[in-house]
This record gives sequence, C-alpha cells and structure tokens, in this order.
Amino acid sequence: MLIFNQNTRSQDGQTRPRRRVGCLGGCLIFFAVYFLCSAILGWIMGDMFSPSTVTLQDKSVYRLQLKGTLVEQAQEQNPFASLMGSVPYGNYAQQETVGLDDILSNIRLAKNDDKILGIWLDGAELSVQPANAKVIRDALLDFKQSGKWVLASAKDYSQINYYIASVADRICLDPTGAVNWNGLAAQRMYYTRLLEKVGVEMQILKVGTFKSAVEPYFRTSMSDADRKQTEEYMGGIWDEFKSAVGASRHLSVAELEALADRYMGLQEAEEQVKAGLVDTIVYTQDMDSLLRVYTGTKDYNTITTSKLALVKRPDSKAKDKVAVVYLEGEITDETGDGIVGKDVVKMFKKIRKDKDVKALVLRVNSPGGSANASEDIWHAIQNIKADSIPVVVSMGDFAASGGYYISCGADYIYAEPTTLTGSIGIFGTVPNVSKLRDKVGLDIDGVATNKHSDLEDNMIYKGMNAEERQLMQTMVERGYDLFTSRCAEGRHVEQDYIKSIGEGRVWLGNKGVEIGIVDKLGNIDDAIAKAVELAGLENYRLTYYPEKADPYEELLKMLDNTTEEEQLVLKMRDFCSKPRVMALMPEVKIQ
Repeated sequence: MLIFNQNTRSQDGQTRPRRRVGCLGGCLIFFAVYFLCSAILGWIMGDMFSPSTVTLQDKSVYRLQLKGTLVEQAQEQNPFASLMGSVPYGNYAQQETVGLDDILSNIRLAKNDDKILGIWLDGAELSVQPANAKVIRDALLDFKQSGKWVLASAKDYSQINYYIASVADRICLDPTGAVNWNGLAAQRMYYTRLLEKVGVEMQILKVGTFKSAVEPYFRTSMSDADRKQTEEYMGGIWDEFKSAVGASRHLSVAELEALADRYMGLQEAEEQVKAGLVDTIVYTQDMDSLLRVYTGTKDYNTITTSKLALVKRPDSKAKDKVAVVYLEGEITDETGDGIVGKDVVKMFKKIRKDKDVKALVLRVNSPGGSANASEDIWHAIQNIKADSIPVVVSMGDFAASGGYYISCGADYIYAEPTTLTGSIGIFGTVPNVSKLRDKVGLDIDGVATNKHSDLEDNMIYKGMNAEERQLMQTMVERGYDLFTSRCAEGRHVEQDYIKSIGEGRVWLGNKGVEIGIVDKLGNIDDAIAKAVELAGLENYRLTYYPEKADPYEELLKMLDNTTEEEQLVLKMRDFCSKPRVMALMPEVKIQ
C-alpha cells in the first residue's frame, strides 16, 4: 500500500500528519461500491423484468409476427430494450431475434388449446433460410389439421416469407404492396482485385475441387465447379418452393415459373390477386375487421410469440433426461458468437456428469469454421457415445464442412430436404502483405536459429516460397485425411467413398440421403423420437443446452454502431486472421 505522509499546521499552531488514502485503498473502496451498486441494480432489474407466467385468455389469436432474425434457440428478453424504447442504439433493431424453438412450441400449443382460435401471420420480413422456413411451414400445415384457420397479411412478401405464408387460408396484401415471387439468385462478392490494389495476396491451400469458400480471395468470378454445385442446390430449393406453393395455392409449376419471369415484385396488388398469389387486398391497419370475422367476435385477444412462450406447459416429473444441445453459428476455437470449441467441450463434460441424461440430440445449424475446434467437438461427442448414450443429429439450414464434421459421428442423422450439408473439404489461408509493406515503407529484419524458425512471419511479410508452400499444403492434406476418416468411421463406409463425394461439394439434404451422409429426412421432433427409441426410454423429460444468456450481458450489443461498410472490412479482416486450417462452406443467403 502506498501512503503519503505530509505535515500540515492546524489552527492551534500544532503540526499534525496529513494522510491521503493511496492507490490500493482507493481501488478497494471503488470496487466495494461498484459491487454493491451492481448487486442492488441486479436485484431491482431481476425483480422488474424476470419472466412471469402468462395466462392464456379465451378467444385468443396467436399473432405470429414474421420479422427479425430467426435463431434456433430463443434468448431471454433484454430488459434494457423496454427501458430504451425506440431509441436507435446502433444496429440493435437489426439484431432483434426470434427463436425457432419458441415458434414451434407455440404452434403446438395453439393446435391443442381450445382457447386459441387461429394463427395470424403478421408481416413477412423474417430473416430465415429455406430449411427452417420449411420447418415453420410444416408446423403450420400440421396446425391446420386441427380444423383451425391461418390468416396472413403483409405490406410486402419476401419470397421466402411468402413460401411460409402460402399455407394460409387467406393471404392479404396491402394495396401498395407486392409478392416478390421472382425466382432465386445466388451471388458472391470477390475481393481479389481490391486486395491487389492494397498490396495483399491471399495464399490459398486447399483440398477439394468444390471447396469454394476461398474463391473470393483469389478469383474474380465463379469457378465451373462452384457454379455447378450452386446451380444444383439452388435449383433444388426452387423446386421445393414451387412444389409447396403450387400445392397450397392450386397453381401449376408452369404458372409459377411464368409469374416469376414477370417479376411479380414489381407488379401492382391487383395483378397479384389475378395471378392467384393473394386473396384479398386490405390495408394492414384494417386487419382488425377481418380478424373479427374469422374469430366471430369483436372481443378477441391477440398474443405474440414472446408472450405465448410464457404460458405454462405441463412439467414432466420423469427422472430420465434427453439433452437437446443447440450448436448454431460458425465454429471457432476460443471466442466468438457462434460455436466456441472450448465452451462446447466444457458443456459436454457437464452433460456427461449428469447420470440422468440417457440420450443426446444435437441441433446443428453451422456452415463450419475451425478444423481444430471441429475435431475437439467431434472427440467430445465420441466420449459421450462411449458412455452408452445414443447421439442423434438434427440438421438445420446448414450442417456443412465443420458443421458436418461435428455431425458425422452421431448414431443417426436427420436433415431437411433443403438443408445444405456435406462440403467435406479443408482449406488454409495465409495473407502475403509484402507488396503492402513495400508501399508503406516497412522493412523487416531479424535472426533465426533454425531454417524455419521464422516461417510464420516470413509467410506473411515476404510470401511463401516453394518449400514453405509444400509444408503448408501437406498440413492441409493431413487435415482433409483426418476429416474424411472421421466421416467414413461415422457413416460406416470406406474412406475412398467419402473422398469421392467430398471434394468440398455442398449437397442438399435430400441428396445427402441418397449418397449416405444423412440417414433420413426429418425435423428436430423426429430426432428426439429417434433418440428416445435408441435409448429405450418410456418416460423422459427434455433439458436444453446451452443455458440462455444473461440479458444484462446483451446490453453491449445494443451499443454497436458498426456500419455495413465497416462490417465488410471486418469480415475481410476476420477471414485473413482465421486459423490457417478451416472447414467452412461458402456463404449462402436466400431471400
């Protein structure tokens, strides 16, 4: 402790020592006050905003708002959002999420509870990919088996949201709106010429003709292989859209193709009715009158997804558990917003310690990422299987590359028809900034005790020579060999067969069944039923992992002011700084 003593003279003329509290003492006081205030604030906020049970009222309508970004697992509501109201804090509005788990649970409840008269699909701005769009659509079709109605309304329908809404008994459109039924397109952005201008060369090492995730960094257009695989899976998704919408709207495939060629997103509302895409033109603000007709009363109640999720469900008292683990996002080693390898391994160790867990269901929605982290997660899953716990995978929108790596060792694998899977391949990237270094006048010099002691720095600042490139390529090929051996072991086939269907090629889920990398088409409920069957369970309850994030920790995300341009730069920077060996599929987004 630092104490400063200084003599000072008082009014009575005597000299007395004056003491100031030093650095350590001040810190102790500060932290004591800080933790006290934090505890009080946490208690107040917890009391004010902790979720409470909602009582479902008679004559209710489930208002399923199709907006925000769909995620696999709903998160706790952020209490600060209601405090801040509509204040535009950075990109917070863009970060609003809705959980697929809540939507599915709510639709099941709405089907079986007589207090709910029907479902109103309000809006069509949900950011969702085809596989999970089909999951929602199938759940709505199942709901209609109860004899209850589904009503849809929106100012405009994005194509994928229209695919969901097409199950409705009546589709309503704003007088100034349109249905964006235009067909599908997939585009990539290529950074090669931009990187050349700033003096950066991406040194690429990969295994797999179809492994196209790195093409934007050394090409300026699609390779023939990437074009072929993209045309195939985009065509498969478009076929699903046409088939499903045609069945619901009583339109032929030829009619839907013709409408897409007219670019219906630019046609007026009356044309949408004539074409058979919508039934009624009505202002969204006037939907109340139509809902009165459908409910048969003016005293109906609407309940949203977040509120309906708080309606109490029957609790199972069974001792045996089926653990449902959500693995969503890009796979990283130490940090990230997606699947963090070390955290997942820790979570699996916790599950193994729970002797009541008799089966494990993995809900995988990942385009891949770090090969090292994927291997760690694969190994952790094998440890669980070694405890005689069956593991079943349910694939979401993506379970490709590293996402397939962590899935391949399961006892059984389900996928949706439009799940993007496979992409069994490996690549490595090393940026060469030697030209940039020359431009800015940066010189590098040093000493090394051995031939390759400075290899990592030299590859970046000087560029790889032939020997160094061969060393790196050999490492990548070892990674591919390990990846394909894991797949062969998990699928009980020869490694050469996996390599023949691998090469980094992306497959749709229905094709995955044909080639043997998926067992059956189905959803997460099917996966849970299979896990129960394999474990021989009669009475069980579901437990979910990971635990939902503390809403107070989400406050920082509300203050994010990153622009789209900055996000693009950060994306390029992050790609250049990724681990050298990656199992990642090319980015795909369908609207």
